[in-house]
Amino acid sequence: MAKVAKKTVRGRAAPKLAKVGPGELLTLLDFVRYAVSRFVEAKLAFAHGTTDPVAEAAFLVCEALHLTPDQFEGFAHARVTAAEGKTILDLIHRRVTTRKPAAYLVNKIYMRGLPFYVDERVIVPRSFIGELLDSHFGGEDNAGSLIDDPTAVGRVLDLCTGSGCLAILAAHHFPNAAVDAVDISKGALEVAARNVREYGLQHRISLYRGDLFAPLGDNRYDLIITNPPYVDAEGMAALPPECRAEPKIAFDGGADGLDVVRRILREAPDHLTPDGGLICEIGRGRELVDEAFPELPLLWLDTEDSEGEVFWIAAADLG
Repeated sequence: MAKVAKKTVRGRAAPKLAKVGPGELLTLLDFVRYAVSRFVEAKLAFAHGTTDPVAEAAFLVCEALHLTPDQFEGFAHARVTAAEGKTILDLIHRRVTTRKPAAYLVNKIYMRGLPFYVDERVIVPRSFIGELLDSHFGGEDNAGSLIDDPTAVGRVLDLCTGSGCLAILAAHHFPNAAVDAVDISKGALEVAARNVREYGLQHRISLYRGDLFAPLGDNRYDLIITNPPYVDAEGMAALPPECRAEPKIAFDGGADGLDVVRRILREAPDHLTPDGGLICEIGRGRELVDEAFPELPLLWLDTEDSEGEVFWIAAADLG
């Protein structure tokens, strides 16, 4: 294993990893166990597509070996070559010493089983909206669906698109829809364009640079989806190193976290069709949002891993 560089991480000494002798780690599971021990020892934060050290370790091991996450179980007891082991140990070392999100180290993240390219120009996507598109917007089981027929959706807007992952998921879910995606960051749109090209969706997804609705003119949409910046000042000050590696603009929602959300709710009625609606992710700020907008009948949606972090409101209820 490569020696640990003598450097500091944000002012403190970089942690040293335990030395691993030749042949001590043999299988994929061995490397996952070793990575978990190092991640726990280093007190890493997990909020970028994986929620715990085991899942993150398995993700990095699979990426180093060019395996998809669902292939791990089938190869868990397979032996790793010396060259592959060196690659895995290097990723573990970099994750611990740089505190960068794992997705940046391998330039990949999965959402709803689909891989997307990411780098430090975009926030690492981990929105719950992808799951909600499947569970609340038509499909095999329409019980409680907010849009009964996905094929009837003609236009979708993704505000604050970042890497473009939600726009791409929307294009897959609404097969007849033209999708517009907006971001204020030139770098983010470059990443989004790469992902759009990789999925061959240039003819259906249009990317716009600008501040929220500004570049869209009078366009109206059947569905607006957005995962805007919503971290308040207190939260910004407490972000772990992993999150501080991401673009600040993707987090900062102002003093109370609602600066961008207020603008979206104010301007969205001018860009929705009469039967359209808005789905917006707000993190753990439900109580504050309800207090700020008591006149709005917001419908809070849950997922397998979240409760009340995303709301839906129909165009008719926005006024």
